[in-house]
Amino acid sequence: MRKQRKAMNEQQKLQNSLTVGDRVMTTSGLFGTVVETEDDSIELEIADGVVTTWLRQAIRERVDTEVDEDELDEDDNDEDDEDVVDSSERTSSDEDSDVTENADTQKTETQKTG
Repeated sequence: MRKQRKAMNEQQKLQNSLTVGDRVMTTSGLFGTVVETEDDSIELEIADGVVTTWLRQAIRERVDTEVDEDELDEDDNDEDDEDVVDSSERTSSDEDSDVTENADTQKTETQKTG
């Protein structure tokens, strides 16, 4: 019970300490920037010019914007690395399998249309 009470107190402190400009995540996982605060509600900008109103209790945590952007950049780079294939790394067996796949595809398409 002490851990729960302590967690609730910390959550309440966070929700009460939010200020304009803070980047937050809601309990539903929506990210936004605080643009206005009132007694029991907060307005979040979730996209350029899109402002929504939330209860303070719906704010789960304050997030660090620099870390989020870095993680997104790393994810983009990982995807790009997987797609790039150096043609010098291809073997003749790779080329043979490509030819076989193309022949099978053409055969199937001919059967469908025929």
